[in-house]
Amino acid sequence: MWTYQGKAIKIGRSWTDANGVQHPFQWNRWSEEEKVAMGLVWNQSLQPIPFDNRFYWSAGNPKALEDTTSTDEDSNTITTKGLKSNAIAQTKNTARSLLQPTDWFIVREQETGEATPSDVLNYRAAVRNASGTIEDAINACTTLDAFKTLYDTPVDAEGIPTGNAPINDWPEVL
Repeated sequence: MWTYQGKAIKIGRSWTDANGVQHPFQWNRWSEEEKVAMGLVWNQSLQPIPFDNRFYWSAGNPKALEDTTSTDEDSNTITTKGLKSNAIAQTKNTARSLLQPTDWFIVREQETGEATPSDVLNYRAAVRNASGTIEDAINACTTLDAFKTLYDTPVDAEGIPTGNAPINDWPEVL
């Protein structure tokens, strides 16, 4: 990150030097020599540490795997959903959205007696089975590292995907 007199200079924002000269927001287009000539200093230690916000609040600050409870100043219990609860809720929502387009077959069968096609019944059973398998895999995780592996897509020796990540292993949509 570039700094001027110890202050971080943000890319895409103008900045003013000690002489009151305002430099344009495109300053980052300058060559390294031009930046140094204007008094800018590169400070590697100020570079943000990358992190995956699916699993961390900030670098080195992981989200809780399990639900946590706390009490507020009025003695109310507050439950914060953990990664596992949120992932299970998302799995249920995905299953619901995959089943919804075929719900009308089931309603029609209940109302008219006309049989639901077997491919629709097989698909719906596969969605429910996949949902159960995904939820079981989520519940089996006891560490954040184990949970994170659910999001890893399997690949072959050349890095080509060979299937779906366990968290997203749903049947092909009808």
